[in-house]
Amino acid sequence: MKPIAAKAHKNLHKASVYAGHAAQRLIPARWLQHRQRRLLRQVEALPPAEQQAIWQRVHYYNRLTGPVALPQDALCLAHFQREKSWSYYLDLVSLLRYFSPELRFCHQFGDVREVPEVPTLVKSRPIGEHNHNSVLLKLNRVRHYYLPGDPLSFEQKRPLAVWRGACHQEHRRRFVRDFHDHPLCNVADIHRNAAGNPWHGGFLSVSEQLHYRYILSLEGKDVATNLKWIMASNSLCLMRRPRFETWFMEGQLRPGHHYVQLEDDYSDLDDKIAYYEANPEEAKAIILQANRYVAIFRNAERERLIGLLVLRKYFADSGQLPAW
Repeated sequence: MKPIAAKAHKNLHKASVYAGHAAQRLIPARWLQHRQRRLLRQVEALPPAEQQAIWQRVHYYNRLTGPVALPQDALCLAHFQREKSWSYYLDLVSLLRYFSPELRFCHQFGDVREVPEVPTLVKSRPIGEHNHNSVLLKLNRVRHYYLPGDPLSFEQKRPLAVWRGACHQEHRRRFVRDFHDHPLCNVADIHRNAAGNPWHGGFLSVSEQLHYRYILSLEGKDVATNLKWIMASNSLCLMRRPRFETWFMEGQLRPGHHYVQLEDDYSDLDDKIAYYEANPEEAKAIILQANRYVAIFRNAERERLIGLLVLRKYFADSGQLPAW
């Protein structure tokens, strides 16, 4: 895909997301609430294996065991005002409108790195056993779920590793300082603060990065935005074990199955590239599993249903709705 076509494709993705929000706002909330009850009843009519897969995801995103108490200042949709994080706000409201506007909730937008003290609706949370108060929803979809097609096969790509991004975090800065001149890498910090340094480089679009066999995914403040489109491509994802997770369930990804795990200091990057250059069938087997993993997030109707179940469980766990 040429740069101009790639930009148009990305703009089309944004327009589609925002048009969907605008269209939903035209639907009366009472109709959506009726629709919600019908959708949730449909779960019981699904084959057992599909029901199990849905509930596994619901309980992964919402690990509350209830009953839990919300603080007195918890919001309800009737008093929920537009916030600066416009994409987050629209994604959350699009789910809240399926429920009574009097139901209360706590939310935290942005890159959430700590577990809140009270049950809170978030985009991201640290991976671990004690993150129950972080209830994940599919927020900021316009940024995190852009999944372009990849017209190139693994063999057609350049046998190098690529990464582009702004290095606001020390571990990213350290990586580009160490690997900007590496013969197997095309990596650079695109932030203007890095201008004048040898590791500063120009922007590369997603379509340009897809010309490389190996694409690095580096976590930023929380998750790496590029992880989803890498795993949807015909390139091999290289990354450290993730520290944070979102609706994409990064904590469920298996090294050697969905991605290639690197040492925390990336010291084995040479060896990993050399290995998969010598064993391309193994690389393509991992890419296939990565593609299959991404596929479960492409069904818009199923994604909405799971989001509604997560939110309904949140309201039930906080004593505002009867248990399922």
